[in-house]
Amino acid sequence: MAQTSALPKFIQVSEMLIREIAAGHLADGARLPPEREMADDLGVAVGTLRKALADVEAKGLLDRVQGSGNYVRHRPVVDSVYAFFRLELLKGGGLPTADVFSVDRLPKPDIFARFGGHPEGHRIRRLRYLDDVLVALEEIWLDGASRHVIAASDLSESLYHFYRHELGIVIAAVEDRIGVDTLPDWTPQGFHLPVGATTGYIARTSWTADKQAAEFSRTWYDAKRANYISRMGKG
Repeated sequence: MAQTSALPKFIQVSEMLIREIAAGHLADGARLPPEREMADDLGVAVGTLRKALADVEAKGLLDRVQGSGNYVRHRPVVDSVYAFFRLELLKGGGLPTADVFSVDRLPKPDIFARFGGHPEGHRIRRLRYLDDVLVALEEIWLDGASRHVIAASDLSESLYHFYRHELGIVIAAVEDRIGVDTLPDWTPQGFHLPVGATTGYIARTSWTADKQAAEFSRTWYDAKRANYISRMGKG
C-alpha cells in the first residue's frame, strides 16, 4: 500500500467536528468542552485546535462567544473537504482516511469514455477507512488531460481537496447510483471481505461548475460497517 499525503492536522480536526455535527453527535446549541481539555482529548496542540475551530466557525457551524465558550450550530449544507463523502459508520460520522494501492495511466474503458476529452485516464484504486475502520474499496477514474503523471504520494486523503488545490478542478455536483454488487477480482487481500462477496455499491459521476464531467468512481462498501447517508436541507 502507498501512503497518501495526510491532510493538515487542523483540517482533519475540523472535518471530524463537521461530520460529528452532521451525524447529530454534537447537538445544536451544545457547548464544546474547554479548548485545552478538548485539545488534550484529541491529542493536538491548543493552537491547532483553535485553527480548526476557526474553520468550523467560518463554515457557520460554531458560535465562539468570548468568555463563555464554543457553541454548536447546525446547518444543512456545508462546504467542507468531505461534503460529498457520504459513507458513515453505523453509529454515524467517522473521519475518512485512505490507503492507495495502485495509480495507473490507462486507456479509458468504453463505459467511462463519456467523461473528459482525453482517451486515457488516471485509475486510482484504494481502501477507505472511517476512524481507522476499513469500510470500502474504491476505483476512481480521472481524465488524463488533468495531469500527465499522478503518483500515490501526490494524492491527499481527500481526492477533491487534491483536485482543487493541485489540479484546479473544483467538483460542484455529483450523481450517485446506489445498489449492490460483488467485489471485483482485483480486490486486495488487505480487504476484509473476499472476491465475489456481495456488498453495497455506489457508481458516481462528478461534475465541475461548468457541467463538465471530470471523474467517474465505483465504491464497494461493507453495509455491516458503514451506511450511505445523504442529508439535504429543507426546501
